[in-house]
Amino acid sequence: MSLTGRWDWVLRQAARKLWLTVVFYILAGLLSVLLGALLEPLLPARFLALVTADSADRVLGILASSMLAVTTFSLATMVTAQAAVTSNTSPRATTLVLDNEVTRHALGVFIGSFLFSLVGIVALKTQLLGNGGHVVLFIITLAVIALIIVALLRWIEHLSQLVRVSETTDRVEAVTRAALEEWARHPGLGAMACSDLQSRIPDGSRAVRPLKTGYVRHIDMRGLIALADSLAVDVYVRSPPGAFVGLNTSLVCLAGEGAGPEAEAAVRELFVIGATRTFDYDPRFGLIVLGEIASRALSPGINDPGTAIDVIGRAVRLFSRWAGTRAECSKASTQPAVRVWMPELSLSDMLDDVFTPIARDGAASLSVQMRLQKGLGLLAGLGHAPLSAAAGHQSRRAWAYAEQALAMDFEREALLPLVPGLAGSGKGR
Repeated sequence: MSLTGRWDWVLRQAARKLWLTVVFYILAGLLSVLLGALLEPLLPARFLALVTADSADRVLGILASSMLAVTTFSLATMVTAQAAVTSNTSPRATTLVLDNEVTRHALGVFIGSFLFSLVGIVALKTQLLGNGGHVVLFIITLAVIALIIVALLRWIEHLSQLVRVSETTDRVEAVTRAALEEWARHPGLGAMACSDLQSRIPDGSRAVRPLKTGYVRHIDMRGLIALADSLAVDVYVRSPPGAFVGLNTSLVCLAGEGAGPEAEAAVRELFVIGATRTFDYDPRFGLIVLGEIASRALSPGINDPGTAIDVIGRAVRLFSRWAGTRAECSKASTQPAVRVWMPELSLSDMLDDVFTPIARDGAASLSVQMRLQKGLGLLAGLGHAPLSAAAGHQSRRAWAYAEQALAMDFEREALLPLVPGLAGSGKGR
């Protein structure tokens, strides 16, 4: 991921589209027609007598009508699931729940097999196939039916879990973990990581601004590094993946003799800007969505502190794994020798993304506050200095919310010993 090029990213996005599976089945239908014509002279006569055009037509007709009904039902189920996920978790999580491998494959198989049967029926009705073609089409149809059975079984199992809150948080945690681990292994995504980028940018550098407003979804780091080398310029990335940029925002700053209009145009081509954020390169987005799920669970209409406590555990697990991966990789690797600089992720901001909504909306819940303080205490004790400082800061902020919201003195007395730096101080009402 750290050195993923633009076309690699485009192909990955295309692979997530439904139409690829559908096209496969259409091609299978056309291929069966072609193979039928080519293989007819090679098939034994006894095979040709087994399958008639009428039998193949009947099977394809049943397949077409049943797959149309299954597809319609599946799409209706998807609409219902999307509404449930939006109301119970976060609207930002619907893409993960609905746009996954099982869903894409199942809908692709249903729609594709429907179109496959239409291609076969048209070929039979227009008498494009001889006796050998009927046999080949029938055999391929049986293979398609086998694929449909497998897809149906997977789809039924998937539907039983589709709208569970735990299923949604599982998926959000998984994509956030992948993005966090990539940043932990490559703090600059292939560039030189810098904790204070602004101080490194030389005076007189040339700012490259976008031509549209939106979120940075992808940066072609491989192309950016190659561009910096070829033009002999230093590139300072001001807007990493996930940043919201406008027409007056700097994407990068260029310093060097090659920093001219041509370099600006080339840099803009390496940034993909869209209307929405994506999870692939943006761990903060995943943490924000986790915080939204917990915040929604704590709302008066849902009143589910258990989900908020579950999210706290997931967030602690994510940051613990990040700290371990970062410590392991920092010993075994060095900074890449490139002319591109990228700001490091801000631990303070990331903890704020996920924990502040929980501390604010769960301020009056002692169970939520105790789990939050225990989780932050675990992070503070990992031995990672920046993470410990950020966790301590979050802990004190959470206590400030709880101190004002908890109704009873004994609740505050039970919570106070868990707050680093305040335990034993007697601070409170």
